[in-house]
Amino acid sequence: MTTFADPIPAKRRSRSDAIQKAAIAIAVVLFAAALLAPLIVPYDPLAQSLLSRLRPPLGFERYAPLHLAGTDELGRDVLSRALYGLRLTLALAVAGAVIGLLIGGTLGLIAGLRRGWVEDTIMALVDMQIAIPFTLVALLILSLMGSSLTVLVLVLGIAGWEQYARIVRAEVRKLSVLPFLEAARTAGAGPLYTARRHILPNLVSPLVVQFTLALSNIVILESTLSFLGLGVQPPQPSLGSMVGLGRDYMPTAPWIVLTPAALIVALTFSVQTLGDWLRDRADVRLRDR
Repeated sequence: MTTFADPIPAKRRSRSDAIQKAAIAIAVVLFAAALLAPLIVPYDPLAQSLLSRLRPPLGFERYAPLHLAGTDELGRDVLSRALYGLRLTLALAVAGAVIGLLIGGTLGLIAGLRRGWVEDTIMALVDMQIAIPFTLVALLILSLMGSSLTVLVLVLGIAGWEQYARIVRAEVRKLSVLPFLEAARTAGAGPLYTARRHILPNLVSPLVVQFTLALSNIVILESTLSFLGLGVQPPQPSLGSMVGLGRDYMPTAPWIVLTPAALIVALTFSVQTLGDWLRDRADVRLRDR
């Protein structure tokens, strides 16, 4: 009896692969645009020109030459500010994700290697972090300590450390019962040597996946804080602060908001999809489906 493969799963896989390739391409373009922003922006993002204020984008009446995405309420070029805002938002997100990785990875490694009250204390902190909405915690910290970039980076850094801690602890506990670690301990290897030589190399794959997923979450958190006025402060642009400052002009000049908002959506979508793709490639069970 002849059997035919179901074409629907194949079509779904093809569509999913196309979306993932498109997301990766978008992510590459956005990261390149952020990195090369000083070289490609047409104007100084802080330069004001009241004679050119609230000019619409290319294709509309009253369009100002070379202001492809229009100008804002102070005559500043929206495209230049959006690219510099993308640059700053990405820098803050990467710095926050690295800090979260270092804090959560270290605590998760300690919890996995040391049992008893040490593990219980660390996991209690993890449960507290998960139970409390972190946006409220971030608002409280920034309200009390100010909205400097240093404080903002530290706040973003502690935003998702608990996810790294949970992943590392689970992986360490799973690896600790394998024969090669038992052999290393029998041979007299200490905890630090065992962690550096045998455990950390096996944590690279899940940590890279979590890093990309955390990156998109931190972008949204930073944009939210800046939108509320507690993140990046004017005149320095970030994507969230541009949306926050431009919301009053939505009825008359929506392009002030639409350009940075579109970059936020594209950035979070592409990075999140990239994280899903890395997870599928790292997980053998998902990869073989």
